[in-house]
This record gives sequence, C-alpha cells and structure tokens, in this order.
Amino acid sequence: MHLHAPAPAWPSKAVCAGLLSGVLAMSMSPVLHAETDETSGDNTITTMVGAGYQHLPTWIGSRNTRYQAIPYVLFDWPNHVTFSTVDGLNVDLIGDKQLHGGLYANYMWGRDRKDLSRRLSRIVHSLSPRLHAGGYLEYQVNKPFSFGGNLSHDTQGAGAYLDLYADHDLPSIGYLEHSVEVQWQAMNGAAMRRFFGVRRMQAQKINTQHWDPTGGSQQISFSYNAYMPTSQHTGFVLGLEYTRLLGSARNSPLVKRFGTPNQFATSLAFVYKL
Repeated sequence: MHLHAPAPAWPSKAVCAGLLSGVLAMSMSPVLHAETDETSGDNTITTMVGAGYQHLPTWIGSRNTRYQAIPYVLFDWPNHVTFSTVDGLNVDLIGDKQLHGGLYANYMWGRDRKDLSRRLSRIVHSLSPRLHAGGYLEYQVNKPFSFGGNLSHDTQGAGAYLDLYADHDLPSIGYLEHSVEVQWQAMNGAAMRRFFGVRRMQAQKINTQHWDPTGGSQQISFSYNAYMPTSQHTGFVLGLEYTRLLGSARNSPLVKRFGTPNQFATSLAFVYKL
C-alpha cells in the first residue's frame, strides 16, 4: 500500500509534519513508501521515527515562507493500519492485494496571527486546528503505480474535503528509493470560505473586495519524494512539492493581493527504522 502526500499543511498548521494540511494542511511533507521484506511476505510491519525541518508558506496562498522543525513518525502494517505524521490514519477494511479502503482521519492545523503579515494579523481571523475524518479508497494497479482518493469532513466544523491522487515509484538509483505524485483537492463552500473568504468589514479595512466563495476545485500539487538509507536502520527522507491554487482559492483577494497561487515546499528529515 502506497502512502501519499497530504493536502498542504500550513503552520501554525504544521500538521505534525504533515498530519496534515493540509496544509498540515499540506499536505507538503515527505512521503516514505513502506518497505517489504521479500523473505517475510507482504505483511512486514514498518516503523520509523525521526525529526527534521520543513520550509513552506506561512499560510495557504502566502508569498512568505518559514522554517519549522517537524517530527516524523510512520507505522505501516500492510492491508491493516497505517499511521504517519505525513498521511494521518488509514484503517484498511478491505485488505485485498490491490484494492484498499476504509477509515481515514487527519489533523489539520489552521493559522495563527503570527503567521499573517502585520497588517493582516489585525484584520483577518486566525483559524483553530481541526480533526477531519471520513473514508478512503485506493487501487494498486501494479507494484510501482497506485491511485485513489479520500473524502473527509471536519469533526467540529462544516468543512468537507475531497482528495484524488496518483503516485508512481521510480526505479531505484543505487540505494535511493524515490517516487512522484500528483494530487488534486477540492473543498466545499464552508471550507473555502474559512480559508479564503473575506467578509465585508474585513474587505473595507484592507481595501479589497468582499469574497464569499462557493465550493469547488482548490489546488493541484506535484511532488517528488525520496528515501536514502545511511545504514541498516537510519536514513534521510526528502520531499519537494509544487502546488498551484485553483478556482476560488486562486481568485481570493487574500491570495491575489497578499500572496501567490504558486506554492513551494521542501522538507528533510533524519529517520530511524525500528
């Protein structure tokens, strides 16, 4: 089962290195594909822990960036349960060799006032973090290629999110394992207004237009993810991601005037395989 990158997770929203999204957010943390011991079968449990740094926009659509320390945790029991600070929690209730699906949950941070510019911090609301949960479905066409999606809803809010993705493992280069992924995300109106809406009173204060977006396409992202072992139990995880905001997110006055629809993120972590 492939692990996939989350919707961008933006700090404050650091998605515990991606839990979210996702902002983290995002997701925008590295992906580590679970390794399989050919002598032990496909049910080999992979557990990794580590820490590193992330460089990413301060909020969804921001032109400003920041560095942030991140933890890295991965527990992968193929065809059963996967938990990571990259992808959240997946509980596979199907357990087929190719078709997987079941419960999905992730933690999405919001944004602190300190993440905003001095001018916006006095006008635009901060956003509290939220847990969202739902279901996922994934089909592994062959060993290197899979595609799928997840549909989730805020557990304490009205936001709903749809993610569709496809990822492909590239041929190894020596000890280097790497992959590429494309992901598309949509939000309902409540989530879109929460992240990108501008109320009339706010619009007057920042001299821009009122923005009350509806739901729809929110972003598309392309990522490159790699794992380079340094010993039998240690290695580095690298993630590079480009995200393009779409639709009402791209056209939000917050993005058009104070940010950019083009978002870049990088992350590097040192991990230990238990």
